[in-house]
Amino acid sequence: MSKHLLLSLLVFCTQLCAQTALQLAPPTIQRSASTTGMVTLESTTPDSTILYTLDGADPTSKSNPYLAPIDLIRGGTVKARTFSKDRKSMSEATEQMFPPVPSFVVPVPSTVVATTQDRSWPSYDWAKRHELTSAAVKKAKPQILFIGDSITHFFGGEQFDSYAMRGQQTWGEFYAPRNAGNLGFGWDKTENVLWRLQHGAIDGIAPKLVVIMIGTNNTGTCSASDIAIGIRSIALEFNQRLPQSKILLLGIFPRGEKPNPQREKIAEVNGIISKLNGTHNVTYLDIGTKFLTPEGLITKDIMPDFLHPNEKGYRIWAEAIEPTVKQLMGETK
Repeated sequence: MSKHLLLSLLVFCTQLCAQTALQLAPPTIQRSASTTGMVTLESTTPDSTILYTLDGADPTSKSNPYLAPIDLIRGGTVKARTFSKDRKSMSEATEQMFPPVPSFVVPVPSTVVATTQDRSWPSYDWAKRHELTSAAVKKAKPQILFIGDSITHFFGGEQFDSYAMRGQQTWGEFYAPRNAGNLGFGWDKTENVLWRLQHGAIDGIAPKLVVIMIGTNNTGTCSASDIAIGIRSIALEFNQRLPQSKILLLGIFPRGEKPNPQREKIAEVNGIISKLNGTHNVTYLDIGTKFLTPEGLITKDIMPDFLHPNEKGYRIWAEAIEPTVKQLMGETK
């Protein structure tokens, strides 16, 4: 290769890299001048994706996708980056800290700050699942609606991705005849469920019963009281948006083969949220002991990974809540 050709290639690569860097400019971050506290992110790069965080971490390819204005009425720090669609290229991170809007100076835990997530991207497209499930339940108008994290997602119902349903036979027996909908999302925390509820997940429906089981993904980093506040916020959100629906709030299921500190935190959360029973259309039910041996163990024949049920585990779930489901749905048979 001649020196002239080599020099030309180097110049071309340099220009191409500079052009790519220029295209992936950091997004702008702005908060509304009004009292709403809504923060908007905007990229000047066509066909790009903005990912952000609210916990001070630099955004990565698995951070929260920006899909709608972010509610920071109580203040907080936003970090954001522009990514190419395949998320292989990214801009520098940009950061903005916002104080609370006057009259909203009381801080709130992360468990109630509604946000998106993409913790398992690209194998799990959270935004696409939100779009598809929201449209599906609006069309089907389910009479019983399940919502939660992957434990709920894998129960059964309509397939929207490659993740296998592990309780489909039980779902087909207990819930398909009742025109059930499944809004379980893998990796979801309370704040992610809140975002979905506030962005169209349950618009246009009026189920007789909503079954909520959420919070296990918060247990690694959040206190029991903060998790309980997040769960309570979800129940209140449902009661506000679907005032005619009854709510069956389930205690967080135990996890881990043996008793452990995480189970202790779950028990503390469940003790707090149990006080919602009889308020805001909520009936509280804790079926966690149904998954345990007399020695307090979880066995692989019920939960192979000591977290997600298999078909046998999902049948235990369905049978344990069935009397309450019948009662709340007004079924006489």
